Amino acid sequence: MAKSRLLSLLYPLLLAALFMHGYGQDKKVHIVYMGDLPRGDFSAESAHHSMLESVLGSTLSAKESLIYSYGRSFNGFAAKLSDEEVGRLSEMDGVISVIPNHILKIHTTRSWDFMGFAEGKLSGSQEGNVIIGLLDTGVWPESESFIDTGMGPPPSKWKGTCQGEGNFTCNNKIIGARYYNSENWYFETDFKSPRDSEGHGTHTASTAAGQKVQGASYFGLAEGVARGGVPHARIAVYKVCWSFGCATADILAAFDDAIADGVDILSVSLGAPWPFPYMEDPIAIGSFHAMRYGILTSNSAGNSGPYPYSVANFAPWTLTVAASTIDRKFIASVVLGNGKVFTGLSINNFMLNGTYPLLWGGDAANYSAGADPDIAKYCFSGALNSYIVQGKIVFCETVWDGSGILLANGVGTIMADSEYSKDFAFSYPLPATVITTEDGQQILDYIRSTQNPIATILVGETWKDIMAPSVVSFSSRGPNPISPDILKPDLTAPGVDILASWSPVSPPSIYWRDTRSVNFNIISGTSMSCPHASGAAAYVKAAHPDWSPAAIKSALMTTAYIMDSRKHPDLEFAYGSGHINPLDATDPGLVYDASEADYINFLCKQGYNTTTLRLITGDNSSVCSSTVPGRAWDLNYPTFALAIEDGQPIQECLQGQLKMLGNQIQPTVWVSTCQAVLV
Repeated sequence: MAKSRLLSLLYPLLLAALFMHGYGQDKKVHIVYMGDLPRGDFSAESAHHSMLESVLGSTLSAKESLIYSYGRSFNGFAAKLSDEEVGRLSEMDGVISVIPNHILKIHTTRSWDFMGFAEGKLSGSQEGNVIIGLLDTGVWPESESFIDTGMGPPPSKWKGTCQGEGNFTCNNKIIGARYYNSENWYFETDFKSPRDSEGHGTHTASTAAGQKVQGASYFGLAEGVARGGVPHARIAVYKVCWSFGCATADILAAFDDAIADGVDILSVSLGAPWPFPYMEDPIAIGSFHAMRYGILTSNSAGNSGPYPYSVANFAPWTLTVAASTIDRKFIASVVLGNGKVFTGLSINNFMLNGTYPLLWGGDAANYSAGADPDIAKYCFSGALNSYIVQGKIVFCETVWDGSGILLANGVGTIMADSEYSKDFAFSYPLPATVITTEDGQQILDYIRSTQNPIATILVGETWKDIMAPSVVSFSSRGPNPISPDILKPDLTAPGVDILASWSPVSPPSIYWRDTRSVNFNIISGTSMSCPHASGAAAYVKAAHPDWSPAAIKSALMTTAYIMDSRKHPDLEFAYGSGHINPLDATDPGLVYDASEADYINFLCKQGYNTTTLRLITGDNSSVCSSTVPGRAWDLNYPTFALAIEDGQPIQECLQGQLKMLGNQIQPTVWVSTCQAVLV
């Protein structure tokens, strides 16, 4: 694994650990989840304050401890608690779980056309009745993607607000905006408002529902018409992510508000780097209550692939979206002094005039900073000697953000890393490209065998990718780590090299100190595929306002394009039911619907008891006949997975699968995993 890959995985874990330990403080933020709102006259804040007062011993301590009182859509609160206080609250009647405030991470001119969805068939007024809520880093409201020309007032069902704080204004496109920060920690670049300083939320919002923008591009690359899936739909912004990440207490507060505000679809492009039980996972909890109010939550599958069991957001009541390529890739070629040309992946908008001296990073070690050739060859920041690097192109043996060469006054970089030269590209703060390790060896041989090696990096271009769509390497894979009988991810959507709107104050490349400014950016991730699915779900909702979340999800899954299994050794664990097909999803034929009762039956078989489920639903008729863990095969789900014990004969597995189905109509999307899932 490349060092950059390792550090990218460790960074959110280190931040999470930092918050979990509260910087040495005794009290840390926790979520106290209590299920559905009690019937009748109920003051959530008063009840939560009383609970805290009984544990903390005084009214003042309770007031200082309470951060959020969840009481609009479900029951619970967030508060600063010591370990002892957590233990006492956990034992109180009515408490389902007490959850630490984990810090989660955030997981187009061509993509909609690629899916055969160049233009929807619904009217603007139909789309305008649908509200998409996005839990993300906020939004840049002045972006062209969010103009409200020709749009009437918000639908009467809208009950939200615009928390502008003086530097943010809503309109008839962005009809609501809120922000949350339970840790009360801000970087100097953060806006204390729903305004987006990271770019991520602006990108996802415009992908899902951005207006058409002519001539959109990234410094002239990928120029065309940018638009969202439902350009006339309304957007409600819930800023839960900041420079440090996304706190789970904030995420649950946003769910509480979004449900009560009246959104129709929730788009959540973030998740945890490890699996939590359903009732200890704020996204699973929030999306469950959203489902009860008729709201489908669309989730990113995560960027921890291609490893098995890495999929995030795997609750059966949510739509879990993998990321796949579109028929466009970004290329930047290297030309050596001997005439050899090597093609790499890079979103390179820079043009070098002529050739420059070519240097191996290991030959420019900054010994005074403690670097030697074995370190300098990776070109990390501070590892290179600027006197040697100045005015040269540097060959590096891994992918990094380009800062090492930039700060050492180099003019460009060629990076060799087969892991990052497969199927997606980054943008850099200087001329750059990423080639395979094998091609890198040829370049290194040229450097070592030539007295004055020279090279140039050509400006980027776009090539047609005839192999698309294929699930990208970083997209998280199944099986489902908690309930292996539920196939996850559910489907795949475009998530590679997606052009969409951007915050102009956020760096336009992977180097965080890149001071250039853009209005559109090209990035990759399941964070990008999720809003494609959210937009498609909103399109179906606009066509069928009375459809349940499960019906919308079923329509998207059963009409998905079939993926080429020959390109995916992990098969359905990579792409689920297939590639999303928004246009056909409005007329799916057969629909696999599921109600709250079906999911309660599922949770019974996951080991939750009657007492807990009655708290979750607020319904005393909710009963589990048994809490013995069982199979999830009777959940009316559009796909079917079968987890078997290691060594169980395949024939026995298949017979059990057929017996379970009986004479029922087989799912449109049939997935047999008898040979693939071992538990």
